[in-house]
Amino acid sequence: MRVVVTGMGAITPLGLDVASTWERLLNGESGISHIEHFDATDFRAQIAGTVKNFDAKQFMNAKDARRYDEFMHYGMAAVAMALKESGFIDEVGAADAPVQGVNPERFGIILGSGIGGIQTIEDSCDTLSNKGAKKVSPFIIPGSIVNMAAGLVAIKHDLKGPNLATATACTTATHAIGLAARLIAYGDADVMLAGGSEKGSSPLGMAGFGAMHALSTRNEEPARASRPFDKDRDGFVLGDGAGVLVLESLAHAKARGATILAELVGFGMSDDASHITAPPEDGRGAARAMTNALADAGITPDVVGYVNAHGTSTPAGDVAESIAIETVFAPVKDRILVSSTKSMTGHLLGAAGGIEAIFTIKALQDQHVPPTINLENLEDGCNLDYVANTSRRVDNLNYAVSNSFGFGGTNGSLIFARYPNAQDKN
Repeated sequence: MRVVVTGMGAITPLGLDVASTWERLLNGESGISHIEHFDATDFRAQIAGTVKNFDAKQFMNAKDARRYDEFMHYGMAAVAMALKESGFIDEVGAADAPVQGVNPERFGIILGSGIGGIQTIEDSCDTLSNKGAKKVSPFIIPGSIVNMAAGLVAIKHDLKGPNLATATACTTATHAIGLAARLIAYGDADVMLAGGSEKGSSPLGMAGFGAMHALSTRNEEPARASRPFDKDRDGFVLGDGAGVLVLESLAHAKARGATILAELVGFGMSDDASHITAPPEDGRGAARAMTNALADAGITPDVVGYVNAHGTSTPAGDVAESIAIETVFAPVKDRILVSSTKSMTGHLLGAAGGIEAIFTIKALQDQHVPPTINLENLEDGCNLDYVANTSRRVDNLNYAVSNSFGFGGTNGSLIFARYPNAQDKN
């Protein structure tokens, strides 16, 4: 069963919707800045891709906004925008908005998070330490657990189909999207919301990744800190936000006259089974995920024109992924375009695959590939065209890949096709 995309929603360091984020992305603008929501003076990394000027009360009532962690706020906002674009709700707002024109028992959601409500947990630990157990909020558990974002969405929009939350580190949203498509293909749902949301830039989140020496410490140049594939990269920059797709069967979308944005044709998974944080040097796990996605799509590597790379700006990861792409797409390695949009958004952890799937779809729609900014001196072993610093207009971009790889060695790749594609033209 063919699965298509009919709606998209995003909250990112670059903007509070897909349109503004995409515009700034194509212009090569950075969403990285100094942290302002807590005093990071004594932290190794003092910069992040935070969300600016977001008001949760536009998407939920004030009481719920106080009770639930910000990662849930972002997820609910991205969902509402995706539902509106797809035509399932009329307006984005704080009030409950049951989906229209669809059987709610056939409408589900997979909305994941890599870390969940870490800020809420931190705040509650402070309350426990300073004021005692009786002062801890009864909302500490439902206000922080990973699956509650999906639960809140289901309640607000009356979604009675499959309800799940993935939590596979930085591959979370990619797995959510791929697994949601398979639920549709298997016949368990007609429509699925899928993606991820994250607010990891809490003091503990920043301190923890900093203690691993995983984060860039280019604190005096925030906009230049995330620099995938560049010799001078020194780690990733943490980002916050959410990215969500509306997926539905092609038959269902056509029957209701939906606007189809792209087709999801392939999904592949693998694990490195190598190390808790570092990929194997030859990128063989990443290569298997991409190869599996190609097999699922039933296409050959030579028809793919663009890869939105995981490309986190870490010393080991960028080279391993480059080698993997070069291996898998050997027939077109001299002309395939690769870019890491994390150079502008930072790394949204469990939400990364959601917003990057959106960027991949937008590249197919607009025939315009976003750049990798801050790429000045290519690292040895990075031998591809990384669309350095300036976005690029393209012709006949019909298939594109979105990659996500996470701690624990878990990998995921999605392949999107421009719609209508060759199958619909025959």
